[in-house]
Amino acid sequence: MIGLKPTAFRRLLTPWIGLAALMCVGARALNAAEEARQPVAIQFSFDRPLESSMAPFFMAARDGRFGAEHLSVSFNYVAGSPEAIARVAKGDSDFALVDLNELIRFRDKVDAPAVKAVFVLFNRAPYAIVARRSRGIHALSDLDGKTVGVADGDLSIRLWPSLAQQNRINPAHVKFYRMSAAVREPILSAGQVDAVAGFSYLSAVNLRDRGVPAGDLVLLRYADYGCEAYGFAVVVSPAFAASKPGAVRGFVRALILGLNSTVKDPERAVDEVVGRMESGVRDLELERLRTVLADNILTDEVRRNGLGGIDPARLERSIDQIAQDFKFHNRPAASDIFDEQFLPPVGGRLIN
Repeated sequence: MIGLKPTAFRRLLTPWIGLAALMCVGARALNAAEEARQPVAIQFSFDRPLESSMAPFFMAARDGRFGAEHLSVSFNYVAGSPEAIARVAKGDSDFALVDLNELIRFRDKVDAPAVKAVFVLFNRAPYAIVARRSRGIHALSDLDGKTVGVADGDLSIRLWPSLAQQNRINPAHVKFYRMSAAVREPILSAGQVDAVAGFSYLSAVNLRDRGVPAGDLVLLRYADYGCEAYGFAVVVSPAFAASKPGAVRGFVRALILGLNSTVKDPERAVDEVVGRMESGVRDLELERLRTVLADNILTDEVRRNGLGGIDPARLERSIDQIAQDFKFHNRPAASDIFDEQFLPPVGGRLIN
């Protein structure tokens, strides 16, 4: 057999070597693309038990909005905003829904991790005093000389000094009765106090469900008396935001679509929530959802500027209102609390 010269052999082999190299590069690129298509796993914490105001998150999940952004979202529930914020700060959760005013207090700590909100769900805080007309209360000024039940840990009481000052009420003339949140509505329905502090969409609806006549209830919303506070907002882990900014933007986009679906079809949205509850009452949760949409989410500010954002000047004023009862050691600025870089342009967050 005639042997090939080395030069000829190399010429014959070179194309095959090149082809093999291209195949290896192609395989690596395919693997990288496959990995890029793998959904990002997200742990999301709610700061309280499941109820219908959380519907936009479940609508986003149900309609495949998170999946379309290559996100796989798991939900869990913790006992209060401080715990939810602590989980996000440590990285045990990637996102959480918390009271923005608790985040303001958290960021006052000198060594606090830089947890920030990236989406405001409640444009107006749901803080309210629910009173009974039969006890002579028709307006905020009528609380003079009355007893108001307040649940342990209720942050709304921190804003009472500012509210009282704005409305020329002597705080010393209002007695606050401390109690467990579990007995707040029963105590008012039994007439043991004149009013209770709570969330407008929770306490008022719960009291009607307990048989207190709607005509005997008066809802004194803090927002109607000068309180500038925002309410529940989505916060993100600083480490997650730094390493996966695209996933944060995708989460916000999906949530906006879920919120729009909730606004368009609250009955379908409430079904999605009640289906996840152990003993949810559909009519009660539907009333709750419609209340929170009208009072706390779809405000004039939101209709002008779109979902999810803040007015920095308003947020600064709300921090000042908290400061009337809370001694800041390291007062945060609005830019320490809210990061707007993950929001789409206004046109992408308008109510459809």
